[in-house]
Amino acid sequence: MISAVFPRATTPRIPVPRTPADDAAPQTPVRNSDAVAYQRVLHQAVRREFRMLAELTGWALADDAQRTAELTQHADLVARLLLQHHAIEREYLWPTLFRNVPGLQHECVRQVIADWTSHAALLDHDLRDLSTVARQWVVARTLPARDAFARACSRVADAVEAHTAEEEAHLLPLLAYYLPEDQWLGVRRAARTALSGREQMLVLGLVLEDACAIDRARLLAGLPRSARTAWRVAGRRTFHATVVRLRGAPPAA
Repeated sequence: MISAVFPRATTPRIPVPRTPADDAAPQTPVRNSDAVAYQRVLHQAVRREFRMLAELTGWALADDAQRTAELTQHADLVARLLLQHHAIEREYLWPTLFRNVPGLQHECVRQVIADWTSHAALLDHDLRDLSTVARQWVVARTLPARDAFARACSRVADAVEAHTAEEEAHLLPLLAYYLPEDQWLGVRRAARTALSGREQMLVLGLVLEDACAIDRARLLAGLPRSARTAWRVAGRRTFHATVVRLRGAPPAA
């Protein structure tokens, strides 16, 4: 059951996932490779979730221990997801991409990756700060602590919006043109996750939620058979229950 919230005179403007009625492929200036599709749907999910957390927090009772735990734990999950994603990009994805770029473009691409690296480091710092502010709200359970957490979520949401927009403008086209599908598969196989099985199912639900039909199919096809089975058997149901508890409404799909 969702905890009580402060009454307000207006309806909260919480970001709502797109309904997957848009079963056409998203408009992009480049071909929609598996790598591009993966990056895009993950970006969509983290942008939405941080913005939603900021709005939901503003409606939460500051001293409600259950609601505080729900919101801060979700923020922790999304933050860890993005930190892990950045680590995989730094260690595997961008080096693999760079090895496939023609020599004449090396300097330009090197600078693009260097800019991404510096911006990602700043965002990672904001994500760790968010975890600190979340723990402070869990302990203090005061209105100032709650408001500080909401502001931190908003700051991170703004930073994620800017960072992913730059990445999608300058790096995703390079992935589309220069990263072979077999090497993208190699990146995925080499990457390791610190997320638990349950957390991986929740993340899968988040990235599938407002993805178009083509991107959903690409993402699911790239999963091991065991993961697809886990999603069908229990993951989808757990994800639905978690979203209802967090947002007070079922997921878009």
